[in-house]
Amino acid sequence: MLAAITAFLTYFLAATGLLALFVLIYVRITPYRDFELIAHDNCAAAVALAGAVLGFSLPLVACIYYTQSLLEMTVWAAITCLVQLAVFAVLRRQAKRIEEGHVASAILVATFSIAIGLLNAVSISH
Repeated sequence: MLAAITAFLTYFLAATGLLALFVLIYVRITPYRDFELIAHDNCAAAVALAGAVLGFSLPLVACIYYTQSLLEMTVWAAITCLVQLAVFAVLRRQAKRIEEGHVASAILVATFSIAIGLLNAVSISH
């Protein structure tokens, strides 16, 4: 039982750390200040960030499930991070609209972040 708890804690803490690192990287590449906008009730910024977090977390779940080691999980998490950053880069023209609070643009970015994240997650299993 102790080995299972140790494995859980190791993977959980690693995954939490990787998620935090992804969020730090993501908010630095957006041309606006995500958390500042969210603090001022900009729903668009919150929706876009939530989509990116889910788009990263879903493949991270697959990384934990399908990989054989912490190192392999971390490598796949790095690939997942790059994929999510690429999604934002492709949809970057929506950034100004998100900053201005246009929720429709945020929903578009969030939807593609999650959709690509799901495709990324299922691709890890093969």
